[in-house]
Amino acid sequence: MWELDDITIRSASVSEMDNNVYLITAKDTGTQVLIDAADDLPAIEKLLAEGAQDSPAPAKVAMIITTHSHWDHVRALAETVKLTGARTAAGTEDIAQIEVPTAVALDHGDIAEFDGFALETIKLRGHTPGSVALLYRNAHGPSHLFTGDSLFPGGVGNTQQDPQRFASLIDDVERRLFDYLPDDTAVHPGHGKGTTLGAERPHLAEWRERGW
Repeated sequence: MWELDDITIRSASVSEMDNNVYLITAKDTGTQVLIDAADDLPAIEKLLAEGAQDSPAPAKVAMIITTHSHWDHVRALAETVKLTGARTAAGTEDIAQIEVPTAVALDHGDIAEFDGFALETIKLRGHTPGSVALLYRNAHGPSHLFTGDSLFPGGVGNTQQDPQRFASLIDDVERRLFDYLPDDTAVHPGHGKGTTLGAERPHLAEWRERGW
């Protein structure tokens, strides 16, 4: 759990693939955004119940954002939408591959305003055509970046040994993340443990050289 001045960030690891589900809750209003309803509805229900304690106001999931269309990130999406009644969002180019209807198409630079916080969409093309990262700009400390499967500790996401896709992803990650955001930015990936941009920055040339 990350306790910030205006929001809390909680996460749960689900499935045999160690998928991360993230929940952002506005402390003043109870407004919530869930990122990647990957699997395991009971675990997501538990996460929502815990997040409901982070605000004195009634908790309400305003949106479920899917970082990309791969099957392991959407297995509980339909059930979670039914449970919460929340709107859905995903990167424009990935929407056709997501079976659950998507209400909001996200493009690079879009700012989603919620009651108590905002998330900026950063398109990172390569792992999938419409992969998005979501940036929370923290006025009182380091910002928080939810990168899906586009950036992990130790490298970028899998591009299926496709040099064109790899070049697209590493270029976007370098220009749209590392050239855009400071080193103290916290990175919350789609699987496994988090990192910071500063911890990963020295390895960019190495990643580009190895091609994955």
